[in-house]
Amino acid sequence: MDSADPLDRLDDTVTAAAFRRLVRHLRHRHDAQNIDLMGLAGFCRNCLADWIVEAGAPLDKSAAREAIHGRPAAEWKARYQTEATPEQLARMAESMNKNAAS
Repeated sequence: MDSADPLDRLDDTVTAAAFRRLVRHLRHRHDAQNIDLMGLAGFCRNCLADWIVEAGAPLDKSAAREAIHGRPAAEWKARYQTEATPEQLARMAESMNKNAAS
């Protein structure tokens, strides 16, 4: 593959290891709320789950979220997710608008 993007030239084993490290880091950092990730970066744990399905993982949405969260998503949500504030929702909406432009 001859790509101008250096990311495309990385070995799949390396990128898979980095992805797993990212997911395990997010599993450890429950204080990093999905709404805050969305507000800052325009993606969250649920997005990662969607992306692995889109990339061809033979999982349904629920199983993909469990793979990313490390437990059923409903359990993760009940245990760690806090109620979003109006400010968090506004930041998320602004951030998501930036995604549409890319």
